[in-house]
Amino acid sequence: MPPRLLAVLLALLLTIPSRAFAAGAPADPDLNPRGRALLAYFQSLSAQPEVRLVSGQFAGWTGGSADLAVLAKIQRATGRWPAMIGLDYCIWQDRTKGPDMPGIDTRATNALASAYWQDGGLVTLSWHAPNPSGRSLKQKGPPLADLLRSGPRHDRWMESLDAIAAGLQELQAAGIVVLWRPLHEMNGGWFWWGAQPPADYIAVWRHMVGYFTREKKLHNLIWVFGPNSGQQPPASYYPGDAYVDLTGLDAYTDDIDADHIQGFPALESLGKPAGFAEFGPHAASAPPGDYDYRRLLEGIGKNFPHARYFLCWDQKWNPAENQYAKEFYNDPRVITRDQIPPGLAGPEEKSKRLTPNPK
Repeated sequence: MPPRLLAVLLALLLTIPSRAFAAGAPADPDLNPRGRALLAYFQSLSAQPEVRLVSGQFAGWTGGSADLAVLAKIQRATGRWPAMIGLDYCIWQDRTKGPDMPGIDTRATNALASAYWQDGGLVTLSWHAPNPSGRSLKQKGPPLADLLRSGPRHDRWMESLDAIAAGLQELQAAGIVVLWRPLHEMNGGWFWWGAQPPADYIAVWRHMVGYFTREKKLHNLIWVFGPNSGQQPPASYYPGDAYVDLTGLDAYTDDIDADHIQGFPALESLGKPAGFAEFGPHAASAPPGDYDYRRLLEGIGKNFPHARYFLCWDQKWNPAENQYAKEFYNDPRVITRDQIPPGLAGPEEKSKRLTPNPK
């Protein structure tokens, strides 16, 4: 059977109700041992009553601003390294086809991910995927259902998946576990995959899970479902317990309360370890860089006490570009790179243990 036809048939099979699933089991039944240990660590944090937040920082875009210097700025300001580096497989450098026409570059991203992992840091990757219609990232279309039907859009989508899988396979070969957050902010209407029928989004997500784990043998991925605050109810896009490991809300606001960050209780009710997969003070553009980052901790402690991680965006959203970064990163509620249990990241031969211990 031709591989593309096989993929289409697999997609159809994955639209049936969720497979049998044991609570706490990974979305990938064959998730590797280090992946299972890392997932268990987040689950153990989630089970604790006190607020403990795995810290994260987006390092910038491939081919542009992406650099470990973004995280080193935090270390210089606070004496601490973020526990987790955030990266993306989207490259914006080649704009020969016009604005907002991203490509895919895994090589440079993987180099940064590998460097941070080798020093004991965790890795999370998002993916601003190219539009299979040949349009820009923010132009509508194609219907998500077209990605799973035979035709040129399906073929282009599968080519993108193959390119991404090749990059993730390189990380797997290097022993790196990835918190994988594709097709994020799906409940908003600004990306081509966003604000589409939830059933179609769920089918595309489940197809990716099946294609990556079964066909591409990727067993180093922790699957992160990442809707946006204040948009359509995030739970309506939820792919199902058997297809998600973590959840995370994206929120850009100064005020960490239920009026300004909407949707977290619904996300939390899904029963997966939850956090803020993207956070930035002020708004999603032009932050002034004057935010008191202690407000994030105060607001989470008061209004979202079950959050267990955060990833700040770069540039003027970076804590080091704002106020009270040192106090923020040295608060006992914030887990930094030096506090990640031995064995969860770094060279495998140096691992001392794989037993989760969030303290």
